[in-house]
Amino acid sequence: MEFSSLIPELIVSDVEQSLAFYRDVLGFRVEYQRPEESFVFLSIGSAQLMLLQDNDNQHSRTGDLDTPRGRGINFSIRVDGIDEITISLETAGHSLKIPIREQWHRQDNLLHGEMQLWVMDPDGYLLRFVQNLGTKQLNDHSF
Repeated sequence: MEFSSLIPELIVSDVEQSLAFYRDVLGFRVEYQRPEESFVFLSIGSAQLMLLQDNDNQHSRTGDLDTPRGRGINFSIRVDGIDEITISLETAGHSLKIPIREQWHRQDNLLHGEMQLWVMDPDGYLLRFVQNLGTKQLNDHSF
């Protein structure tokens, strides 16, 4: 396994509950675990994520961990099967923060398209799943 250059580690309140959500609902794969530390390393496609159960370790904390956790950040996760994730979330009865939608973002004279869905994990971390729709050239240069 090759490690990504940036791998977020989320401090979670219950690693088993989070693992069930990420693995069983969202489709993440368990790469390895350290049960004695309540730690799990996950991946989906080329995205990687670590979960660590809150153990009051002050080295990992930057402040209080009130719910929802991760305020001010969202994690953009590129996937190929956004429809499958949507169906799995609906089947599990997990509501979406923002329903699936098409978004286009401008980079100079190019538009990058993606399908997006936004969901919060059991601790309130905001996840944005995106599936690439390709690019479009802009003809109008007056933005």
